[in-house]
This record gives sequence, structure tokens and C-alpha cells, in this order.
Amino acid sequence: MESYGDRHLYFFNQNHILYEKLTMPSTSSFRFSPYLLILFCSILHSAQAQRTQKPPLHGKHWMAITGKPLAATAGAKLFNDGGNAVDAACAMLAATCTMWDVLSWGGETQALIYHPKLKKVIAINALGVAPTGATVDFFKKKGYAFPPEYGPLAAVTPGTPGGLCYMLAHYGTKSLASVLKPAIEMAAGYPIDAQTANSIERGKDRIKQWPYSKDVFLTHEGEEREAPEAGELFVQKDLLLTLQKMINAEETALRAGKSREEAIMAAYDRFYTGDIAEEFVRGSQEQGGLITKADLANWKPIEEEPLHVNYKGIDVYKLQEWTQGPALLQSLNMLKHFDLKTMGYNSASYIHTVYQTMNLAFADRDFYYGDPYFLPKTPIESLLSEDYARARAKEINPTQNNPLAAPGDPYAWQGKKNPFSALLTERAKLLDTAGSGIKDFVPKHDATPTVTVANPNTLSAADLSAVDSAYMDRLLRGTTSVEAADSAGWVVSITPSGGWLPACIAGRTGVGMSQRLQSFVLDSLISPFNVVAPGKRPRVTLTPSLALKDGKPFLSFAVQGGDTQDQNLLQFFLNVVEFGMTVQEASEAPNINSNQLWLSLGGTKIADRKPRPGSLLLDKRVTQEVVEKLKTMGYSIQFGERTSGPINAIFFDEKHKTLWGGSSNNGEDYGIGW
Repeated sequence: MESYGDRHLYFFNQNHILYEKLTMPSTSSFRFSPYLLILFCSILHSAQAQRTQKPPLHGKHWMAITGKPLAATAGAKLFNDGGNAVDAACAMLAATCTMWDVLSWGGETQALIYHPKLKKVIAINALGVAPTGATVDFFKKKGYAFPPEYGPLAAVTPGTPGGLCYMLAHYGTKSLASVLKPAIEMAAGYPIDAQTANSIERGKDRIKQWPYSKDVFLTHEGEEREAPEAGELFVQKDLLLTLQKMINAEETALRAGKSREEAIMAAYDRFYTGDIAEEFVRGSQEQGGLITKADLANWKPIEEEPLHVNYKGIDVYKLQEWTQGPALLQSLNMLKHFDLKTMGYNSASYIHTVYQTMNLAFADRDFYYGDPYFLPKTPIESLLSEDYARARAKEINPTQNNPLAAPGDPYAWQGKKNPFSALLTERAKLLDTAGSGIKDFVPKHDATPTVTVANPNTLSAADLSAVDSAYMDRLLRGTTSVEAADSAGWVVSITPSGGWLPACIAGRTGVGMSQRLQSFVLDSLISPFNVVAPGKRPRVTLTPSLALKDGKPFLSFAVQGGDTQDQNLLQFFLNVVEFGMTVQEASEAPNINSNQLWLSLGGTKIADRKPRPGSLLLDKRVTQEVVEKLKTMGYSIQFGERTSGPINAIFFDEKHKTLWGGSSNNGEDYGIGW
């Protein structure tokens, strides 16, 4: 029980979610009656009896959590065979790709690894790059506003096979054959889950455009339901052969006297330069794709230094600015200047402060983030500086939403002139102060027609619902996450993605191609750092997280959900650190989402991705009193049943030397601990 003010007593369950409010007289002479005392005790007992919808996971030796229960089992198998957290994470990654858990083998992998011997966090950049020919002129001549959402022209080079091999070779202990064994068994036939089977059925019209995809996915072609049924054994013969070829390459290298690491990289070479690469390129180009053999051969995963900030004694690590991860770090830097605990969990002032902070961080993300290996160079040091955060925090109006939240000027904190000041001025003129976002900036596009909202008042309720549904799909478009830890101190957090359904499969490889090219922009007015170019990585939403306390692992956490990822992860972290929730409570607790940002995925035109100032998603459990207060602050409010996102997390209990696992009630994600 917590008390706020003189007239109300608020009761929270274990999730810190308000479930009952008792109004009380304001007179100071008020005393409890016996009947009120009985009611009070009854309410308090009910609050304490509340439980999370999923039980927390506990383990002494290891923890494996990911997007599908079968894939978590794959991780458990590696742990039971004596593998470390990297081995288990790679097995889960391979399994989720094979199960098409909103990704496939042709997608991309982003990872943070805590190395217990080096006592440091290592970042793995296994994101593919734009292929030869993927230029602004190429796409604009085809009438695109962004690179397309689907098909071979949406593909960057595959990164997941290379990322998996690199992590396993350098930081794992097992052979590739051991790690891929569960995935190979699945490719030979696994009982497909309803979610994936139904996703295939929904996307079957698009799948029919691609001959290799049709052969794999439409197992009942010509029938009323052409996709597999839930529980049906789903067989992927081509993928099975591709994975077996990689294992064969490893075995051949081992027989030739190569080391474990060299043998794994021999499998890598077969994928990127051997017969697998040849068939991938042939199948891609046959269907109109741009990827060349040189694109595959020249691509390499990169081991990087992660970025981090300290929040109240906790070091939070994210990948570099080719992801949106630094937006969470910027947000934490700004939130240091507010007393969130005193505001109260999900109070109007708390929601407003977090929303405004995220808007400023995402405005910087939208304009300044991009591939750090290309020019212009992102001013990331200034974006993460304490002085810059303090100045940005002062921009927040404590009582009203700012619909014009814009990128800041980090160059000023380097003592330099902003080279993009003129561009920012031009960009600011496009903001619609009426609250509908960016206006008068509509490049042509040749994709599938969608509902245009020139005047929302002219649309029917059904049309508006369709527009909002499509928008929310783009905002929340998913991936999966992989979390693993062991008693030796290894920790892995991965947010892989790409090649999701409906996927275009490259030839007879069984490998679905990535759709990540759509995260580039074609106009520097949106972002001069993220304009498409051959060999360049798009700025992605994918964003694993690690946190250390006193130099030891404290939290490993990740989530799916497009542009909402670092929004949900920020609130998850605050739930644990500021409000004392367990990882399971924090992963289920109601979050908010802001739509006042440029979407990174989907849509057929600029209007589909533009910011929606003041648009706020709340959980239905937020009290009406808070809702009404937020409306007076300039918010347009939507509600959701579950708003935490499918967060997966591990907490390291230093007191008891055990592991806690948390997995949100918003999805199929779950884990196994021992």
C-alpha cells in the first residue's frame, strides 16, 4: 500500500499496477470504523495475492530464454551438453531462424556478450549491408519514397550465418555441428506452431509471387487453407541441405587438421563464398534482387566497442549508433535530472516525463544516427554527453506535450558549428503545428495503394481503423530476442531479425532474404546519416541490452517490436531500478509508447512513417484519473491490452548467487532455467 495525498489510498499488486482506489474523507478527525478496517484488510490481502501471469524463472547453473519454447529447449540442450551461454545462445538463434520466429537465416544479428575473464562487454555487429546498385537514384527512378518493404529489392546481405559462426568460433566452446543439431532436426520437420502457420496463411498472396517461397510455405497449395496447419510437421528440405553443407565444411576442415575455430569459419566461407553463396545470389537475382557474389564475399561481421552510460551506479551498455540503442542511453542521461520515484509509477507526471524524454532522444535518433563506418560521422560522443543531456532535459515543459520536439545541436558541445544547421531549419518548416506531423513532403512511391489521410474527417470509422492498424503494425513490427547466462559468468543478449514472413527465399538455399533495406532513407532531410549507399548498413531498431553493477552482470534484457523496442526497454529498466520490481513483474508491467517519431519500417510513402505528435499508447489498466490529466496536457490517447512488449530478461542475484528469468506475457516467448 502507498498513499498519495490526503483523500485517497491507492493499492498496488505485485506488479505495481493500480487495481483499487479507496476514497476517504479529508477531515483530519476521520477514524477507521471496524467495517472499513475489514474492507481495508480484504483489499490489501487481494493485492498481495496478485501474481504475475507467468511465473518467474529461477536457475543456479544457467538460463535460456527466447521467442519460442522449442527454441529455448535448443538452448537447454547445449547447456546440458556442457556448453556455455554463447553456445546456447547460438543454438537458440539457429532454432528461431529455422522456426521463422519473425526472422530467418537470411536476416541480421546484433549481440552483446559479457566476457567473464576479460570482465568486459563485447559488441557484435552482424548486420548486412546494402548491395551493389542500391543507390538513391536507383530507388527514386522506380518512384520509391523508401526502399521497398518486401521482396528481393528489400534485402541487405545476410548477416546471421556469419554472426553466429563468428560468435561461436571466438567465444563458444562447441562445434558448429553440435550447435546446429537442434535446428537441423527442426529443418527435417518440426510441429509448426499456430502463430507461424497462420502468418503464412495471411501472407500467402504475396508468397505466391516468389516461386521458391511458394514451394516451401504453401504445403497445401490449391486448397482453401494453403499454409501448414498448427501441429503439422513442417519440412524444409532446401534449408536442411544448406545447414548440412555448412556442417560438412566444418567436418572436412577438422579432418584436415584445422582447429575448432578455423573449422567453424570454413563453414562460414562456404556460405559466403562457396556453393551456398552461388545459389543464394542466383536465386536472388533471378527474382530481381541486387545482391552479387562480391557483396557476399566482401561482407564481414564486426566486433566493436559498445556504448554505455552510468545511471545511478549501473552501467548500461548498448550497440553503436547503427542501431537505435543509444536513444535509451540518451533517455537515461536526461532522466537523471528528474525524481521519478517521487512522481510515482505511471502517474501522469511520470508518463509525461518519460514520453517527453523519449521524444527528444528519438528526434536525435531520427536525424543523427547511422552507419559509423560511413561519412558523415555521427556526433555520438556529444549526443551521450552529460552536458548535452542536461540541456535537453531543460527543454521539457512539465505541463504540456511539445509537438515540435526536434533534433538538438550536439555539435555545440564539441565547440563546432553544426554542418546540418540549414537542413535542420528546412526540416523544422515541415512540422505541422496542428499536430498531424510532417506535411507537404510526399515523394512518389510505386508500392501497393494504401488509404491516404489527407483529411481524416472524410474517412469512415472503418477506414480510420484500417489506417491505425497498418500504422501500429509498422510501429510494432517484431523480431525475436535471445537471452542466455551461465554460472561461469558468460552472458549473451541478442536481438536478431530479418527475413520475416512473408519472406522471399533465395533459390534452393531455403534461406529467406532480409527486408532491412527499408530502414534506409532516400532524402537527407529525414536523416543525412542514414541515406542508402552500397556497402552501407541501415540504422536499425534492433537493440540488445546489458547492464553491469559494481563491474558484475546485473541485467540482460531485450525485446521485439520495431520502434518501440528502446521505449519498452527503458521502462523495463526503470521498473527494476526505480520501482524495485522483479524481472517478471517488470516484463509484464504496463508501459507507454510514443508515436511522435519517424517509423523505421514499412509504409509506402512519407505519410506512412511521419511522426504523430502527442499520440500516446496507454495500457487499459491506467486509471481514468491519470488518463484525464494526460488529455489536458495535449495527448491523443489509445489503449492496449498488454503494452510491455515481449521482453525477455535475466537478473543476476548477487545476494543468493542465482539467476532470475523474466519473459513478458505479451507473446510466445519463454525460457528454461536450471
